[in-house]
Amino acid sequence: MNPTAVVDQTFGNGSLTPSLKVLLVLTVLALLPAIILTMTSFVRTVVVLSFVRQGVGTQVPPNQVVIGLALFLTLFTMAPVVDSMKVAAYDPYMRGEVTDMQALELASVPLKKFMLRETREADLRMFYSVTKTPLPATPEDVPMRLAAPAFVVSELTTAFQMGVIILLPFLVVDLAVASLLMSMGMMMVPPTTLSLPIKLLLFVLVDGWSLVAGSLMRSFW
Repeated sequence: MNPTAVVDQTFGNGSLTPSLKVLLVLTVLALLPAIILTMTSFVRTVVVLSFVRQGVGTQVPPNQVVIGLALFLTLFTMAPVVDSMKVAAYDPYMRGEVTDMQALELASVPLKKFMLRETREADLRMFYSVTKTPLPATPEDVPMRLAAPAFVVSELTTAFQMGVIILLPFLVVDLAVASLLMSMGMMMVPPTTLSLPIKLLLFVLVDGWSLVAGSLMRSFW
C-alpha cells in the first residue's frame, strides 16, 4: 500500500474522506457527555440544585430527578448558543459553502464565546500563568484548551456562591429550631425532627423550585 494514500485523507477541496468522517463522528459522540458536563451550563445548574437538596436536608428529589432537571435547564439555557452554532456552521456546511474542518472551527466560535462570557478573568489568567502562555490580544485568540478548564473553575465558583445564598435561610431555620429545643430543655430531641417540616413548608410557600430554576436561567442571560 502506498504510504501517501494512507497519510492523505482529504480530498482536493479540503473535505475529509468518508472513513475519517465516520471516525470524527464517533469521536464527537464519545466526547459528547464530557462536552455537556463541562462546556455548558450543566455544571452550575446541577451543583446549585444539589445545594438546594442539601439545604432542605432530605434525599428527595433523588439524584436521577436532579440530573434530569439539570439537563433540561441546560438545554433551555444553551438553546441560543446551539442556534448560533447551527447558523454559523451547520447551515453553511449543508449548503456546501465550507468544508468539514471549517464547519467544526465555525461551530466552536459561539460555544467559546459563551464560555468566555461566563469565565472570570482571574481564572483564565491563572491557566495562562501556569502554562506560561502569552496573554491573548482578543477573546478570539483564547484556545479551547485553556478556555474549557477556566470555564469549569469559574462555573464551580459561581455555583458555590449561589449555594451559600441558598443555604443561609435553611441554616437560620436549623439554628432557630436548635435554640428553641435547648431553651425548652428538649435536648434529646433531634433538631431535624422539627426543622425538616418547617424548611419544607417555607420552601413550598415561597415556590422555591421556581425561584431556583428562574435564578439559574437568568444567571446565564
